[in-house]
Amino acid sequence: MQPVLVIIDIQRDYFPGGRHPLVGPDAAADAAERVLSWQRRQGAPVIHVRHESPAGGGFLEVDTDGAEIDPRVAPAADETVIVKHAPNSFVGTDLDDRLRALGDRPLLVAGMMTSMCVDATVRAAIDRGYDVTVVGDACAAPDLTHDGVEVDGRTVHTAFLAALSGAGATVTTSAEVVAG
Repeated sequence: MQPVLVIIDIQRDYFPGGRHPLVGPDAAADAAERVLSWQRRQGAPVIHVRHESPAGGGFLEVDTDGAEIDPRVAPAADETVIVKHAPNSFVGTDLDDRLRALGDRPLLVAGMMTSMCVDATVRAAIDRGYDVTVVGDACAAPDLTHDGVEVDGRTVHTAFLAALSGAGATVTTSAEVVAG
């Protein structure tokens, strides 16, 4: 059975010139676009998740250009769009109901940020019993600092993918997905 592609928060504020640019967002969006095109050719379901923060929230603020989904992965008219307000895409949304209505399908996940919304959503999906595959090159993360240590976004991204793999998700690449 074809998986459900869940694209999380590939929104303009995460790109250069946005309010919270990540490391490698264009490459991630290009990879997500390849997977989305492949998914559409398969006639398989796609769910887009869009984060909205309240005005004054810093980024992804409601009714701003930064909250808009990147055109490369813009939803088609017949594709579901879920608006969320928390990192975990299941919190306060009907994502679980929509996924269950599609049958017992595995999930294919792409999105931003690997270290926040992708991580929270994938872990919640695993907790709910979903078979989850993360398309690693279709995700991106920010540079982070903790306890005076700067961690580059590529390392953050890789560490979170490794942790998700250890938590029960499969991690793959867009090339592996489209190769079948």
